[in-house]
Amino acid sequence: MDQAPTPPEDVTRLVAERTKARAEGDYEEADRIRERVRELGWEVMDSPRGTTMRPALPSQTNASVGYARPEDLASLLDEPPNLDASLVVLAEDHQADLDRLLQGLSSHPPLTSWELIVVANAASFDPEASVAGVDLEIEPSLMSTSARLGWADAVNLGLRRTHGGVAVLLDASVEPTGDLVAPLLEAFIDERVGIAGPFGVSSRDLRHFDEAPPGEVDAIEGYCLAVRREVLRDVGLFDAHFHFYRNADLDFSFAARAAGWRAVRTEDLPLRVHEHRAWSSLAPEERDRLSKRNFYRFLKHWGDRRDLLTHPGPRRTPAGDQP
Repeated sequence: MDQAPTPPEDVTRLVAERTKARAEGDYEEADRIRERVRELGWEVMDSPRGTTMRPALPSQTNASVGYARPEDLASLLDEPPNLDASLVVLAEDHQADLDRLLQGLSSHPPLTSWELIVVANAASFDPEASVAGVDLEIEPSLMSTSARLGWADAVNLGLRRTHGGVAVLLDASVEPTGDLVAPLLEAFIDERVGIAGPFGVSSRDLRHFDEAPPGEVDAIEGYCLAVRREVLRDVGLFDAHFHFYRNADLDFSFAARAAGWRAVRTEDLPLRVHEHRAWSSLAPEERDRLSKRNFYRFLKHWGDRRDLLTHPGPRRTPAGDQP
């Protein structure tokens, strides 16, 4: 196995200075040092496991290049946002679903500064034709993968390239029937809110989750999940082990809440929900197997964190024990 290249001493020194600045809360100085490191040809990568370095990757997205993993393209998340919102859509199969979503955005564009990133995850159709077929009043960014990635890796590829203060994951099963971005952004007026969306769930025991009314919840479902840029910087992205979409949103929501951010279910948004064909197209046995595997991973991470529940129920008493 090839050894990772060793950064020069001046880069190592700068990264140590940046780590100190971040620890002291001086993020402006940390961003300035990060740019100096990039000028020297290196990229700084932050994650919950610490800070690492690698030679800088290309800074521009090239739709003709097939990316094999999200780390194949430099992240923009450490840069200051220059848009209000970034919409990230995953295109894999079912062209009619993507076309419907894009037409909804064309008919009801966000009334704020925004961008659209479509990740073509080894799609079975030509997403470029879908994007070219609608007038969005902006130039969408289309990214392609060289082979089918897991759900989390594909979504992370798009999230790494966002410019917005808030990133919004939109599943291709939803159809905008109005401006959905403005009411989402209102949720983030409260600086404690890290994630928000119109589909929220809560649990009393971390084993069963139910639909929750508007307000603070335990998790936001990924059909329409908005996340503050600072959360992506501080908490990291979706766990790459979630190759199937189910329960990845629970895991991400709990990671954000464990870091001190609030999750808020908004009032209903102008969205029409259609058949979720990533679920319905699978045989029942297969989708159950994949869902259970993901839920076990969620429990491995958060199964003993009852302190994160907004409305915990009584602890279950083992059989034979007195309450």
